[in-house]
Amino acid sequence: MFNSLSLKVIIFGFIFTFFSSFGQSFFLGLFNSSIRETLSITHGQFGSIYASATLLSSFLLIWVGKKIDDINIFKFAFYVTLLLSFSCFFFSKISSITFLFIAVFLMRFSGQGLMSHTATTTIARYFTISRGKALSAGWFGLSTAEFILPVFIVYLLTITAWQNIWISISILILIFLPLASFFLIKKLDFDTREQVDTNNSEIKEIKQWKRIEVLKDYRFYIVCLNMLAMPWIATGVFVYQSFITEAKDWGSFVIAQSFMVYSILSVVTLLGSGFLIDKFTSRKLLIFMNIPLMISTLVLFYFDDPITSFIFLGLIGISNGLANVLGSSTWAEIYGVKFIGSIKALTTALMVFSTAFGTALFGILIDRGFSIEQIAMVSFIYISISLILLFFVRNKLNPQYI
Repeated sequence: MFNSLSLKVIIFGFIFTFFSSFGQSFFLGLFNSSIRETLSITHGQFGSIYASATLLSSFLLIWVGKKIDDINIFKFAFYVTLLLSFSCFFFSKISSITFLFIAVFLMRFSGQGLMSHTATTTIARYFTISRGKALSAGWFGLSTAEFILPVFIVYLLTITAWQNIWISISILILIFLPLASFFLIKKLDFDTREQVDTNNSEIKEIKQWKRIEVLKDYRFYIVCLNMLAMPWIATGVFVYQSFITEAKDWGSFVIAQSFMVYSILSVVTLLGSGFLIDKFTSRKLLIFMNIPLMISTLVLFYFDDPITSFIFLGLIGISNGLANVLGSSTWAEIYGVKFIGSIKALTTALMVFSTAFGTALFGILIDRGFSIEQIAMVSFIYISISLILLFFVRNKLNPQYI
């Protein structure tokens, strides 16, 4: 199905999405209680710091992420690797609120932002006819991390200090990622593409949108409303998983174990969605993306049994699997790949911004006495509105041809 270079690009994407997990909310949320205990801060204070640092990282990502269109991918990946390693080391040194802000900013910017941006932009730009399957395989890295890391980290926290974990991660990144990048994408550049049929008019003649043109397209904002539902709601769940556990009386290991169901269903959805996207296009699948997420909010609203945790996170996992692939392939289908780096920098920044929004909103609502059920209903209303808007424009998401 894929030639040697194609496989290398996919493996590179897998590795970088896996290592992006260290800046993802599901991973950072595992250290929520430890950090709050160390600094003696509340849920709301932690959320506000987390959100503001994430917000700053999203603004910077718009400018830095665009640079992937202008320089060699290997060099870009190398710089991102160095920054991620330093960020993890700095995270181990958190001793004050100021250090917490800087550490979260660095992790969100380098991990969630640049690592995932580098992986998905490289795959989306290289592949054309197999983009869906390639993105699915690449995002499998993050799903693997989501399956392995929560239970592993919860176990490590029982036998060692959380600071030691971050120092070890920093060393691992510094040793492994530069070598992986060298062997996988050293010869890859901006003009490298998957071999396609040159008689295919859709590939040859699709209009290539610049970022400024995209910002003037009303469809972009409606699609974004749907794309951003998963990041902000899931981030709120991940960051405040300890609050949900206490509110539902689930026990300390229930959500960590539920992440395995979340990961498995993310992977199953990833594998299936790749083939579906290549057959039906992302534009036609987009309307289904947030339906499982919407159902999950109702599950959280109505049920309290510990088994609910597995169903709740499982449904989020299904939407996550769809969102990971659709979040990259949809923009390439509608707006082309020539300027996909700058467009993806914008959409990734918006995604990071939405996670800041979710963290802040959940924290504020928790501090004001909202129950997790009420927060779930707020999430349900947002998803419903965005789905209704998307329904009315679903047939207008086709690319323009020259």
